[in-house]
Amino acid sequence: MGAAVRGLEALMDVAWAAAEREESGGWVLRASSGVTQRGNSVWAPVPGDDPHRLVAALREARLWYRGRRQPLIFQVFEDSRYAALNAVLDAEGFTRQSETLVLVRDGGIDPPAADVRVEVSAEPSPEWLRLWWSVDGRGDETALAIARGILAGCPSLYALLRDDDGVPAAVGRLALPETEPGSPRRGGLYCMATRTDARRRGYASLVLRSLVGEGTRLGLAGYWLLVTVANTGAQELYASAGFETAGRYVYRQERPTRHLTGC
Repeated sequence: MGAAVRGLEALMDVAWAAAEREESGGWVLRASSGVTQRGNSVWAPVPGDDPHRLVAALREARLWYRGRRQPLIFQVFEDSRYAALNAVLDAEGFTRQSETLVLVRDGGIDPPAADVRVEVSAEPSPEWLRLWWSVDGRGDETALAIARGILAGCPSLYALLRDDDGVPAAVGRLALPETEPGSPRRGGLYCMATRTDARRRGYASLVLRSLVGEGTRLGLAGYWLLVTVANTGAQELYASAGFETAGRYVYRQERPTRHLTGC
């Protein structure tokens, strides 16, 4: 994994803020009542390389999640730092799920022309939430409320495009995590979703362009987004918008007990 993605890991963590978050020995334990894999997984910015210590830390993490009646899941980036951790997870029989690409693109270009069909706001409207959840969500109203809390954990802009009948057709989110003073500010594109019967009309591209335009207006130095390896259609869209693959990660899960949502 390149240094670009290594520098984005912390921003990704902030952009998708788990309901519960506890740091333990270089690992970050995250839980959100089972809503999305990212919000219910261990991120290990300092994975460790001592097998004995890794096994002990694994035991503690397992107890933490067991107390929340959730499976133990790790978000593991493609990076040599994770070699020892992967070896321990292999020995413990952890599965590999939801292989995901990290795509990046530089900012600092002229913003695309605004489209009157795209509405951009600082909060997700009920219509925005309903459309996104109907495409990407799994769960009831309680799960949707938890998901909304995850979104609210990071300053963001929300784009909603209406079709010719005025019905919401596509949405997207630009997360705007704070950075250290003097550091380039980058934005994360999330929740790109198009109504099933409104696909292949260029709506997703318009939403993406609008959010990148807003980011350019704010002076962002660049963007990242996440897309599963299986979603080749979305990869083509993002490639046409100038995004390139910078790295990848997988979720490694022990004893899958329920299906979690999101990449």
